[in-house]
Amino acid sequence: MRELFEATIERLFADIATSHYVLSCEGGEWPAELWAALEESGFALAGVAEDLGGAEATWADMYVLVRAAGRFSVPAPLGESLLANWLLSKAGLEGHAGPLSIAANSVLVIDDERISGIAHAVPWGRSVDAIVAIATTLAEGTPQLVLLQRSTAAQVTQSLNVAGEPRDDLSFSDALVLAQAALPVGLDVDVLAQGGAMLRAGQAAGALHALLDMTAGYARERQQFGKAIGSFQAIQQQLAVFAEQTAAAGIAAEAAFTESDNGLAALTIAAAKISTSEAASVAAGIAHSVHGAIGFTEEYPLHLLTRRLWAWRSEFGSASLWSQRLGQQICSGGSAGYWPLLTSHGQQPLNNSASTPL
Repeated sequence: MRELFEATIERLFADIATSHYVLSCEGGEWPAELWAALEESGFALAGVAEDLGGAEATWADMYVLVRAAGRFSVPAPLGESLLANWLLSKAGLEGHAGPLSIAANSVLVIDDERISGIAHAVPWGRSVDAIVAIATTLAEGTPQLVLLQRSTAAQVTQSLNVAGEPRDDLSFSDALVLAQAALPVGLDVDVLAQGGAMLRAGQAAGALHALLDMTAGYARERQQFGKAIGSFQAIQQQLAVFAEQTAAAGIAAEAAFTESDNGLAALTIAAAKISTSEAASVAAGIAHSVHGAIGFTEEYPLHLLTRRLWAWRSEFGSASLWSQRLGQQICSGGSAGYWPLLTSHGQQPLNNSASTPL
């Protein structure tokens, strides 16, 4: 299934998600043509159980979809829809073919199937059909997985990240809940933050590979003093560091997806978010250094990748935040708990993960 996904999604994005198309969508323009193609392919439902209308793909299978979305700077919530539908399916709810998003940072309260509160920095919040969030019941104070129709939001405060992607605040006041269920077994209240961090790690891994290809290609073609700049030792050393960072980030991101089978591998996701965030900083700097002045022009597509890497490295938790959580988890177990923690496939929850704001 993974090979089929990879071949199909690469062709789809190569045909539609061109640099010109991506640039035309910046500022919040909804990519209607691209999403129609994704919806027709059924990719958004890939992780949904077969009896609920999906393909029952694993996160290891879906990694290639998320990585491709990063590689092509896709201006659509494909990753968010994959995660939202996967969670709905795990809770026994039907998947949703239309565009979905997630609210990892929200304060929502349910009272008799009505919800009030605010969901912060929702990716493409202004355009999606619905969002998946965690809300607290007013009576018992227990967390619930909820599906909310975006059009029922009382107010939408629009905002953009540095890549021009929508990150909107949605306020709800006594709005009807479309569906709700208890959190699936094995998942905690931090599931959306963990899942979002995993998505951004996968997207960053794809963007880093695309950025490396672009930068290495430019170094081979750009002539200075009668020869390609890629032949100079200083440039070669920079590209070697770039390649090392990209490889490490790719391995970390794929491990996070592969180990997230029935649940989310919290420990491995934290490591992946740290690795890809640090690689994004180093790689973007080298890419612009090698490209020189042309890398800062709007016409040249370098910025489509670097601005997304700069944005994604801080979304759903920065490297510093995840490093803190990872360190707390390792230290709390002491020397006796270190090896069991490493061999648990990252399934143990991180300490205090829900109390630290993203």
